Amino acid sequence: MLKNILQKNFSSLLYFYRHLGYRIFLSLVLSFSVGLLDGFGLAMFLPLLQMVTGDSQAATSDGMGGMEFIVEGLQQLGIPMTLESVLLIIIVFFSLKGVAYFVRQYYNVVVRMYFIKSLRFRNIDGLANYRYKAFVLADSGRIQNTLSGEIERVNLAYMHYFNTIQAVMMMLVYMTMAFVTNPQFAILVVVGGLLSNLAYRQIYKRTKAISAKITRGGHRFQRQLIQFVGHFKYLKSTAALNSYSDKLKDSVVYIEESNKKIGFYNSLLSATREPLNIVVVAAVILSQVYIFSSGLSGIVLALLFFYRALTYVMNFQNYWNNYLNVSGSLENMTTFMRELDADTEVYGDITIDKLHGDIEIKGVNFKYGNTSILKNISVHIPAKSSIALVGESGSGKTTLVNLISGLMQPDDGGVYIDGMNYADLDIRSLQRHIGYISQDPVIFSDSIYDNVTLWAEPNEANVKRFWEACEKAAIADFIRGLPDGMQTELGNNGIQVSGGQKQRLSIARELFKDVSILIMDEATSALDSTVEREIQQNIDALKGEYTIIIVAHRLSTIKNSDTVVVLQNGMIDNIGTYQYLSKNSSIFRNMLTLQDL
Repeated sequence: MLKNILQKNFSSLLYFYRHLGYRIFLSLVLSFSVGLLDGFGLAMFLPLLQMVTGDSQAATSDGMGGMEFIVEGLQQLGIPMTLESVLLIIIVFFSLKGVAYFVRQYYNVVVRMYFIKSLRFRNIDGLANYRYKAFVLADSGRIQNTLSGEIERVNLAYMHYFNTIQAVMMMLVYMTMAFVTNPQFAILVVVGGLLSNLAYRQIYKRTKAISAKITRGGHRFQRQLIQFVGHFKYLKSTAALNSYSDKLKDSVVYIEESNKKIGFYNSLLSATREPLNIVVVAAVILSQVYIFSSGLSGIVLALLFFYRALTYVMNFQNYWNNYLNVSGSLENMTTFMRELDADTEVYGDITIDKLHGDIEIKGVNFKYGNTSILKNISVHIPAKSSIALVGESGSGKTTLVNLISGLMQPDDGGVYIDGMNYADLDIRSLQRHIGYISQDPVIFSDSIYDNVTLWAEPNEANVKRFWEACEKAAIADFIRGLPDGMQTELGNNGIQVSGGQKQRLSIARELFKDVSILIMDEATSALDSTVEREIQQNIDALKGEYTIIIVAHRLSTIKNSDTVVVLQNGMIDNIGTYQYLSKNSSIFRNMLTLQDL
């Protein structure tokens, strides 16, 4: 029951505590010390006023109520309560308060930076260990928005949330001192303050709802922005940029309209907060004088404390509303991290150092939700052999490759490498032995050397391996002919080189890694026939050195494969050589006919 209460009312505090631990409490202790020292300094103004008005030559504790222990304690220490000593004591208290305030403020900055670093690291690690199946089904716009813009909004949520807590703590310090000084006056002001705060509850509720809308709008905008950049060429060439721009503008308007509503509520709160609080204090003073017949001198010190508390009441309301402005981002971040944790990749205990490369697929079934993709697949791929996977779109070729590369685990059956079940492996150690070349080459906006070596140190051994890999991929002569050689910058998505050159660089990258298994997922289907033949010759030259798995659309590229697997509707239709299937598989023969082969 206690856990449920904490989750319901203090879920944000628990979230921050999980990231920051003891740092939260140390920050609050520093806030408490600032308020306490400030209160002691303020309390000394009452005996100072007594001396200034001529009521007494020496300070006394008259009118201080429960705060009289300060003056009495100082007198017991032998400190005379003269004008000079009282002023010095006030200076000491406020100087100590200044030191505590500095330490608190700087420590808060340190903690906030630690929180942001922790959050970014947690999300980066969570995404790095995110199951590929879950990633495929996720909203890319949400991932982009959460890891970029939402991080800063969560930082603001943290800052405003803890400013709220610190404001509450300061309020409690001053109200406690006011209560010790004059209990009746303190109770009336607290009751009045609580009643005035009820007037803002509806505004808080609406602000929180609008904050959630801003987060959702941010996800949508980022998703559209990713597509805008990724499909720019198509949109530009088909004159569709303007219509798509209108979609982006609609998302911007949605976000800004929501921000405008929040701005309205913030302005309303700021404008009414201080007048309402002053009305409460004025009403309490009048009731004290005319209803309870209390003298003003009896409430001077309490009023002084409440003047300080009033500042923090306004700060509390301001910080809390600012927190609600970005609370939607905190809720999104909490949910996002929970989803990352729920879909974390589970790694086995077996680590592979050396790989022979014999692959066995036994009775594999795989689904996306309720949709069956692969059904009872069994294939043996001998080490150093080449195998081609063919079939119509949607037949399950790429999904089968994803299982072989360890990106996903089957729902039933198993995939084995050198007799070891993938489920028992630290799959990362296997993937280091796998080279993967897709239809769309992965080119980083970096130098040729860094693209091939993935930022390996350019020492003599690595440079030698770089050129060996480029020679095998038939791209070395092209690189040598460039003015900057291997340090040539390739630009955004390799804009400086052709499609064939991108594929050769992709092949060189995988060969540099010294892999045992080379996967070609329709790697040449986007190239013209001449370039395709050249790259195919490069691949054929690698036969016998690697276990080569080819997903092919153009059947002319797989004539020299040792084995061809024909897939249809997620099942194996036939297995054999190119020549065997051309005579014994109607599906394969039909594909040959359609491609004039």
